[in-house]
Amino acid sequence: MTVRLHSIAVDATDPQRLGRWWADALGWEAVDDDDACVVAPADRSQTRLEFLKVPEPKSVKNRLHLDLTPDDQEQEVSRFERLGAVRVDVGQEGDPDVTWVVLADPEGNEFCILRARRPDAP
Repeated sequence: MTVRLHSIAVDATDPQRLGRWWADALGWEAVDDDDACVVAPADRSQTRLEFLKVPEPKSVKNRLHLDLTPDDQEQEVSRFERLGAVRVDVGQEGDPDVTWVVLADPEGNEFCILRARRPDAP
């Protein structure tokens, strides 16, 4: 393979605030720049998130979102809600086959906390 995923860019009206929120939520480090905030684990073992300044607020459902795999879904959903995430319905409510919880960060970007996976699952 000749390429690898370097970062995921996220538009934000306040990139430093949103980047630091995600750094706290993921237990990662945040590095601020004038119009950006880069968030990554200390060991740089995972693809980083880059929050980039834009003038307009989010207005429609994300076309791309993050899926997070927890050890304990209920505990992590509660922790994210304490940090300021809110539950949102993007069409999943009432579907008995849904095993994830959809939340939105402080700027309204949707993300999912999946059910806990077995350590040997792909």
